[in-house]
Amino acid sequence: MEFTGFTNEDFDVFLIDGLEARMNALKNTIRPKLESLGDYFAPTLSALSGDEMFIHVAKHARRTINPPKDTWVAFSNNSRGYKMLPHFQIGLWNTHLFIWFAVIYEAPQKEEMGQRFTKKAAKIFKEIPKDFVWSNDHTKPDTVQHGQLTKTDLLSYFERLQSVKKAELLCGYTIDRNEAIQLGAEGLIKQINEVFTAVTLLYKIAVNMK
Repeated sequence: MEFTGFTNEDFDVFLIDGLEARMNALKNTIRPKLESLGDYFAPTLSALSGDEMFIHVAKHARRTINPPKDTWVAFSNNSRGYKMLPHFQIGLWNTHLFIWFAVIYEAPQKEEMGQRFTKKAAKIFKEIPKDFVWSNDHTKPDTVQHGQLTKTDLLSYFERLQSVKKAELLCGYTIDRNEAIQLGAEGLIKQINEVFTAVTLLYKIAVNMK
């Protein structure tokens, strides 16, 4: 299936009450679009990163009561999983679309990655675009704009990744739902491509390529 862009119906899935009803809507409306984005961007990310990237569409299989508040497709260099590795994501909340490079709490190499980010902090601070955003919790929609951070702020994120068990680090770009809808398939693909090109720097540092 070719990616056709997102609609109000896609974003409104997260307003549906009940786990089963929301999951059914998610599977029928959003998941096919995430799969098509996965097919499109896996070769791009493989070329950018230098690692073969595998597609992982969120299944939310562990949920028994609370319906998901967001969903995504992730890309990692392992066909069996992504949560334990530095990875890339495209996904939706009710309010916006997100495009991330992510290291989440399941990653066992967080301390080493935090050390590598610390060593390259000046380069990261300079090269990440000012309108990109950072997050330290993938389960919440809150972000901080890169342009509002000092180098000291950034270093505190990297140090936290090394010392706090549940620490996470995400960097990328968010697009308000109305803008994401208006951009259409072609505009979104262009925007996602630009973001992945920029955050590949972080992936290469995380896996010690740079």
